[in-house]
Amino acid sequence: MHMQHVRWRIAIPYIVLVCLVVLTLALITGQLLRQSALAQEKEELLLQASVLARDVREPLAEGDVATLGSLAAEYAEILGARLTIVAADGRVLADTQNTPLTMQNHLYRPEIQQAQATGQGTAVRNSDTLDVAMIYAAVRVDAPPSQSADGSSAGQALGYVRVAVPERDLSEQLGELRRTLVTVAVVAALFALALAVVIAESTSRPIRRLSAYVRRLAQGELDQPVLPTSTDEVGQLTADTMEMARRLRDTIASLNAERAQLSAVLDQMADAVLLTDREGAVILLNPAAQTLLHTSQEASLGRSFTQVVRQHELSAVWSAARDAHEQRAEVVDLGEQLWQVIVRPLDAVEPGACLVLLQDLTPLRRFEGLRREFVSNISHELRTPLASLRALADTLHDSALDDRPAAERFLGRMDDEIDALTQMVEELLELSRIESGRVPIRLERIAVAAFVEPAVERLRPQAERAQLNVQLDLPATLPAVLGDEQRLQQVVTNLVHNAIKFTPAGGAIRVTARTEGDQVVVSVSDTGIGIPAEAQARIFERFYKADRSRSSGGTGLGLAIAKHIVLAHGGRIWVESVEGQGSRFSFTVQAAPRSKAV
Repeated sequence: MHMQHVRWRIAIPYIVLVCLVVLTLALITGQLLRQSALAQEKEELLLQASVLARDVREPLAEGDVATLGSLAAEYAEILGARLTIVAADGRVLADTQNTPLTMQNHLYRPEIQQAQATGQGTAVRNSDTLDVAMIYAAVRVDAPPSQSADGSSAGQALGYVRVAVPERDLSEQLGELRRTLVTVAVVAALFALALAVVIAESTSRPIRRLSAYVRRLAQGELDQPVLPTSTDEVGQLTADTMEMARRLRDTIASLNAERAQLSAVLDQMADAVLLTDREGAVILLNPAAQTLLHTSQEASLGRSFTQVVRQHELSAVWSAARDAHEQRAEVVDLGEQLWQVIVRPLDAVEPGACLVLLQDLTPLRRFEGLRREFVSNISHELRTPLASLRALADTLHDSALDDRPAAERFLGRMDDEIDALTQMVEELLELSRIESGRVPIRLERIAVAAFVEPAVERLRPQAERAQLNVQLDLPATLPAVLGDEQRLQQVVTNLVHNAIKFTPAGGAIRVTARTEGDQVVVSVSDTGIGIPAEAQARIFERFYKADRSRSSGGTGLGLAIAKHIVLAHGGRIWVESVEGQGSRFSFTVQAAPRSKAV
């Protein structure tokens, strides 16, 4: 689109106005000059005619045509004009440019008529005789008062003297003046043009600067140099525009900061957040929503809410809240997943827009299941010794108090149950302290044999009583490790003790260690009953026991304690097992640097 510059919108009307004024003045001045020159020319011709009238009065009165012709020719040569002498009845008596006898009667010529009435007359007209535009001046020649004794003829018109010059002579005289006038007009117009351009430029320059400033502002260039201002309206407009730009810059900076904060909050939220517009299209979703719904911004933005969530139960809650214009919160069971859906209409922001919050309650349901299972397990573990204690106490109270050997036997069994309860409580407390980080891990450079051999040797008598063969294989080339000797010995003890419990008589237990990269892997293998595949993922949970091991002793906390101790050392623990063929428990410990003692 062609843009009209302000300076030309100012300059062109100004130039046109000045040119019109100059042209008008030139025309008026030229016309006034012509009229003035014409009037002056008429006066001169009348004066000349009056002089000639005095000289021709006597020959005219006497009717001396020859003398009249001689005088007319003489004066015509002196004045450089056409002279005509007309009788009182209009007959041409003498003419310097034509033969009088061939000329028409001049009584009714305008200048003659005027002279007849007032004594003198002028006219500018085309000559009927010469067919040339002429300026005429005529003077009436009256008879002198002394012409008759009684004066009866005094004041009578004897004839008329007419002097004429071509009008082109006056035009030629005025031509030079006109050319001068035109030159002056052209110079004035050019000066007006230059002045108009200068004025328009000085007026439009601040406007152009302001226009460029606003255009860059619209393109997002908020930080621009300060424009010079003046005290006029444009200067005030410039100052107001720069103030508006400053406020706009501050507002945008504030909005960007708030947007960055909101974006950071949304990005860090664990709950999924979606925003839909009045058409039901998704216009915002945070990373948690992308993860939960297994989608991306590119695949979701602009699509309908139903297409994005792909669950009709969620879409139903959203539609109900949107139609009712009220908040809805429901827990939706999707089979393997449990979600809470909160939909809040945003009619105050945009009619039909909704904010959707999705919370994955699946972990909570799993934790609730673990909690119930934990309560069931600990109830089971506590019920057996407590029931046994109650039975022993009742039996002792009813009949065994007087039978000292039986009483001592019952008390011994009660001590065993109390020891089992005490061990369970201590292991629970130990596990709680380890999980909460209240048990410090003192890392020091120790040999693998320092924490493996004592644990194996302490349990070897128990293994021999169970008719099990325990083998220890620790290569001499094993590097030292960084660890807490007492805690690592507890891990090995729990693993070996666990192997003894679940290995039938005649089986074997093998404890080995090997180097794997910058770590040492310690393994405890057995030929026991093995662990079902579905139970291996949960074997390290507190109180968890496979069904076939419910009748075995122990609290079910040993493997959980071992797992947390290994994790506290920065290692990992796992199990490999085939049901009916045995199991192998392994854990890693970081090898100590060779060049540095701890």
